Amino acid sequence: MRHPYILAACIAGVAVVAGCGEKNANATVERAFEDVNVVDENNLSDVMLTVADPNEAVSYFERASVSDPDRIDHQRGLASSLIRAKRITEGVIAWEKVVAMPDAAPDDSVELADALIRSGDWARAEKVLDGVSPTHETFKRYRLEALVADSKQEWKKADSFYQTAVGLTTTPGSVMNNWGYSKLTRGDYKEAERLFSDAVRHDDSLFTAKNNLVLARSAQKDYTLPVINMTQPERAQLLHTMALSAIKQGDVETGKGLLREAIDTHPQHFEAAVRSLRALENQNG
Repeated sequence: MRHPYILAACIAGVAVVAGCGEKNANATVERAFEDVNVVDENNLSDVMLTVADPNEAVSYFERASVSDPDRIDHQRGLASSLIRAKRITEGVIAWEKVVAMPDAAPDDSVELADALIRSGDWARAEKVLDGVSPTHETFKRYRLEALVADSKQEWKKADSFYQTAVGLTTTPGSVMNNWGYSKLTRGDYKEAERLFSDAVRHDDSLFTAKNNLVLARSAQKDYTLPVINMTQPERAQLLHTMALSAIKQGDVETGKGLLREAIDTHPQHFEAAVRSLRALENQNG
């Protein structure tokens, strides 16, 4: 990381030895350091947007935005960091500011729509998305369009948007999970099961998709765990989900058995399952 600074110093030395005037030498040094600072700043911004603590990133981009308020990349960094820090109301305001800047791009409007959905303002999110050019075809844009259509129970539109979104990404697990949940809410349990299975196949770290898969199977009175990769704690959690679903559907004895299995499976004390089983036994006792 020190090499650019050494290079800058060498440039200055060469300029003086070559007989350049002091003014030219200073200008050369300043330009060299400006280039180094831009590189270092971009690297730091990337770190702040990815691995840094979200609130630390907010502080960094707040300082950067104050020192250079016309830099749209700083404003974007601040808006993104606020959303990462779950400071959604502030994030909406920050993205509104970005969208109003002269260099704003369609992606900025999509990010604003995302922030609005997170804040629960579905109607405004829809208006923002409607204002994005139809030629701006990105995964995130169509995923958000699908969520908005879902919220309005416009199922055909939702399915079309989900299908388009899946085709625009190499990592469709999360959007398949969203699509499956949409099918689950409509009562299309078989299709929901298929989509959740596909989501897990693409990304077996998605515990939410695994849990939803169990819900879809349980809704069809299938109280067996699917054949998927799962840890022992995950297996216990999924058995617990299945048990509660069985009990809700009136299959109480099946639910009790699944709760006992969940308690025996978990490598530690499974308080939630123990509580549920005790409540059932006390109710019947």
